[in-house]
Amino acid sequence: MSLLNALILGIIQGVAEFLPISSSGHLSIAQNLLGLGVEGADDIFFDVLLHLGTLAAVFIAYWGDIKEMALEFFQMIRDTIGGGREGRVSPARRMILLIVMGTLPLFLVLPVKRFVEGLYSNTFFVGGALLVTGLMLYFCDRLQRGRKTERNAALADVLVVGVGQAIATCPGISRSGMTICAGCFCGFERKFAVRFAFLLSIPAVLGANILQIKDVAEAGVDVKLLPVYIVGVVVAGVSGYFSIRLVRMVADKGRFGAFAYYCCAAGSVTVILSLLKFFNLLWFKAAA
Repeated sequence: MSLLNALILGIIQGVAEFLPISSSGHLSIAQNLLGLGVEGADDIFFDVLLHLGTLAAVFIAYWGDIKEMALEFFQMIRDTIGGGREGRVSPARRMILLIVMGTLPLFLVLPVKRFVEGLYSNTFFVGGALLVTGLMLYFCDRLQRGRKTERNAALADVLVVGVGQAIATCPGISRSGMTICAGCFCGFERKFAVRFAFLLSIPAVLGANILQIKDVAEAGVDVKLLPVYIVGVVVAGVSGYFSIRLVRMVADKGRFGAFAYYCCAAGSVTVILSLLKFFNLLWFKAAA
């Protein structure tokens, strides 16, 4: 992999991870249709690093919330040891509970993990999934504004969002788009839907990377690609941070229409390119 490829893939990951357009879908297109990327262990390790870069962007963008929840978590431990405390549950403590509950549906994906990973190279599926993402964003735009936040969101609501995040493990289905839209369908206030979606990504990304560590360790890492890795992770983090700011700004205005049209266009082009590639392979086989 060249530094240019790492730069391009880092931008794709950082931008598409948080904009509701599917980072996995765009990385699949870049690697399977455009020939960008590397094979085998290096590809797995680079994917892990790209996700860590975008995870760092979430920590920077939502450091205040994360710090407050971390302090509240240790307070929960002290309260448990000390016999608990009376009174109203703080919003930070309730947010911790909502994130934990919203993460649980991801365990449903573990039995079919290999199957889902196999979809990554199926650009027909990726194109169709992008079309689904586009339609989902289109209808989300037409919902009435919700009022639920961490103060009054029900556990059933966050489970629905969690199921959406589990479905979004399929390449082409935007994780941020699915979780934001699911939140809005459940009546979340738009700013809260965005904030909850990004905070919910923290355990999801950490868990996915932990599952990949074994594969990376078994295959080994090429230290000669260290400059490439650094470029990819830094670019993914920086572009991811600015993408988060853009989504927050768009959510304030409540308009995801442009992303809906983009996903539909990208999905259509992907299906067409996949068909051309398929017929091209048939032509070469017939000619041989």
